[in-house]
Amino acid sequence: MAMTTKSKQYIDLEEKYGAHNYHPLPIVLSRGKGCYMWDVDGKKYFDFLSAYSAVNQGHCHPKIVAALQTQAETLCLTSRAFYNDALGPYEEFMHDYFGYDKILPMNSGAEAVETAFKLTRKWGYLKKGIPENEAIIIACSGNFHGRTISIVSLSTDDDARAEYGPYTPGITVIPYNDVDTLSALLEEKAASIAGFLVEPIQGEAGVKVPDVGYLKSCYQLCKAHNVLFVADEIQTGIARTGRLLCCDHEDVRPDILILGKALSGGVLPVSAVLADDEIMLTIKPGQHGSTFGGFPLACKVAIAALEVVKEERLAENADRLGKIFRQEMTAIKSPYIKQVRGKGLLNAMEITPHERKDAWDLCLKMAEKGLLAKPTHGDIIRFAPPLVITEEELMEAICIIKESIETL
Repeated sequence: MAMTTKSKQYIDLEEKYGAHNYHPLPIVLSRGKGCYMWDVDGKKYFDFLSAYSAVNQGHCHPKIVAALQTQAETLCLTSRAFYNDALGPYEEFMHDYFGYDKILPMNSGAEAVETAFKLTRKWGYLKKGIPENEAIIIACSGNFHGRTISIVSLSTDDDARAEYGPYTPGITVIPYNDVDTLSALLEEKAASIAGFLVEPIQGEAGVKVPDVGYLKSCYQLCKAHNVLFVADEIQTGIARTGRLLCCDHEDVRPDILILGKALSGGVLPVSAVLADDEIMLTIKPGQHGSTFGGFPLACKVAIAALEVVKEERLAENADRLGKIFRQEMTAIKSPYIKQVRGKGLLNAMEITPHERKDAWDLCLKMAEKGLLAKPTHGDIIRFAPPLVITEEELMEAICIIKESIETL
């Protein structure tokens, strides 16, 4: 697609002065509202990535922005060296909202996963009685939990993992959506296994939706072997899949729940780990923390973001519109489309290259026509608009996708 002089200026600056650790579409964005974004030349787009599901409440939601502005004029940061008047009320709010005894607030999703990692090991040593330095955490192939050394140690993606060793020990990776392998491993090594870390749907892997009953079966196996069931709901949580949490589809209550992204509506980095006292209180003062974890600005923003989810019934909207989207996409007859899958408004289209055109080319064509999405793993396009999108807007966006496929 053609690049304007104005866009090229910004892209050239990033190319010259920034690390080359991303490969973005050649679109330079400058404004967002609801389910739309505008580039530096004023062109309007549907946002069908939602910053990897961080913007479930829509861009610049007025209630969330107002909470940010009000608190920013009062007090932004205290550190945890002192109490502040925003953290306690936020912690109570999170307890009432999600039903866990305690919250450990952090900033980024990766930090939250690392926190869950440490908490799982602490519990394993102090409560389960695993000999020190022998705890095992099970993860699944195809996972994406973040970019830290410990997290890439459990990755099976060469791009994420290669040349970052030596890797963190105490990790065993098994196939995703494979109850039998988990069962066999637990039977063999349960005494040393502290936790099982899983994404209810693997988003970055290309919206890989497991079989119905998979989460429930894994949870029951963990219970039977005194192993913590740890759910990474950073991308799937906060109404994205048509329920508040993706685990809710199977009535599974994780022992440790990891949240991020839409916890702030995309306004600033906020993440959290939730667990009951038996697990959370294994970490004592000085054993874990963050300068910005639980800072007043984050507390106020997160409360507003979660209030929006319930007030605007975003889970219900995602459930209803997701069914419409998959129905419309499945009905398209095209040699490019191999499979359509998803849950709620977290969906993906697997692309078969045709006449030397692939998923990247389709994303460029959609951008040309006013819709932004991004390939993952080369041949998969994730479609995840903000959950505030209306049915009328969704149908307009579907028309753009259909036209792009037809004209590719």
